[in-house]
Amino acid sequence: MIKVLGHRGCAGLEPENTIRAFKRALDLGVDLIEFDVRMTKDKKLVVIHDEKLDRTTNGKGFVRDFAFEEIKKLDAGKGEKIPSFEETLNLLKSEKPIIVIEIKEPQITEKILKIIKKENLENKVLIVSFWHNILNKIKEIEPEIKTGAILAGRPMNLVSTAKAAKSKLLCLRHEFIDEELVKNCHRKGIEINAWTVNELKDIERMIKLGIDIISSDYPNRVLAKLKAEK
Repeated sequence: MIKVLGHRGCAGLEPENTIRAFKRALDLGVDLIEFDVRMTKDKKLVVIHDEKLDRTTNGKGFVRDFAFEEIKKLDAGKGEKIPSFEETLNLLKSEKPIIVIEIKEPQITEKILKIIKKENLENKVLIVSFWHNILNKIKEIEPEIKTGAILAGRPMNLVSTAKAAKSKLLCLRHEFIDEELVKNCHRKGIEINAWTVNELKDIERMIKLGIDIISSDYPNRVLAKLKAEK
């Protein structure tokens, strides 16, 4: 059964990575909710994708150059604020969807794991990253936490890539996915999360291929298509 992931909450419908976006994704009934984590100047964890504030807020400059209290004053769209990691977990931890945490900076890994452990969320979260070495580290520290290796391209041997990262999930750009790849991964017990699938023709293709997770800025479109196909 294909699962639907709300990318940065639901970035096409609400300001991305905000409480408003996460609440909208919950209302839509997604299976997983994804967000990105970075660290401020005073070592606080905040939910934001870019290393700079410019695109998603009315601020300018690098996230790492601002204290948490300064960042909390910014507008992230529709009057929303950049949420802290803890604030986001508090919203989602008792809800149905799996919490998907993308680690954007390797140095925040241990801090994130400490909070997850404190909240007893080891079986509720999925940690994904382009930094495959930290996924390895996570499996050594907390073997029960599920991880996913993100890739922008298509290496020669995806199965080896997944095994090297100690992950049973590959997060791939949908453009690089074809039938042969899906069959090969599934034969080896590896799941595929296709990102970021927004257009109807691409959603239809991913459904036809039997992808495990479809990540979208418009999870409503994916949910509607899956419902129509039943």
